[in-house]
Amino acid sequence: MKFHAPLVRGTLVQRYKRFMADVMLDTGETVTAHCANSGAMAGLKEPGSVVWLSPAANPDRKLKYSWELIEADGDLVGINTSHPNHIVAEAIRAGAIDALTGYGALRQEVKYGKNSRIDILLEDAGRPPCYVEVKNVHLRRGGTLAEFPDAVTARGTKHLLELGDMVEAGHRAVMFYLVQRMDCDRFAIARDIDPVYDAGLVAARARGVEVLCYACRLTTEEITVDRPLSLTI
Repeated sequence: MKFHAPLVRGTLVQRYKRFMADVMLDTGETVTAHCANSGAMAGLKEPGSVVWLSPAANPDRKLKYSWELIEADGDLVGINTSHPNHIVAEAIRAGAIDALTGYGALRQEVKYGKNSRIDILLEDAGRPPCYVEVKNVHLRRGGTLAEFPDAVTARGTKHLLELGDMVEAGHRAVMFYLVQRMDCDRFAIARDIDPVYDAGLVAARARGVEVLCYACRLTTEEITVDRPLSLTI
């Protein structure tokens, strides 16, 4: 996924009200940027950090910038949770996800379950449809271990139940974790943060839901799927 315009460098002043961040640009101007992330963002909201913003494509938008990346421990980390669905869909279409190749059609945001929408639905004649739920991952509390979630997610637990229902209905279901950072080689569930979600994933896997986790390669020009991570779940 390429950014639609060159990113603008700045220094984080503060993140507040979950969806807003004040940033001092390198020009000296301070702007308020949209923060498309409802999570706790532990370790990724420190004042003084170098951040990268994208200018709004719509000139009439109230907030003229969106927060895309932060430099943490010498690496870029993607914090915009609106991107993973598109990044994963792009990788599937390019044949970069071995476990998800061979489908002739890919649709996004398709209604299913109880008032839900599946992030990606893969279909092909002669095989069951594949329901793919994508979750953004950026939590790293030490070493090279990526973790999810970074806050309690009742919505995420609901999605696990619905994926299990799809398997029992004769379909294929995949829980896909996309790690928007380059400094991890393993993935685990942060069960101390959300034990209910952890139990939900255990139950979903027992019902036949598959789990995939991939890291990203990030630059200030684009974010792409890079490599699979080992699962510690």
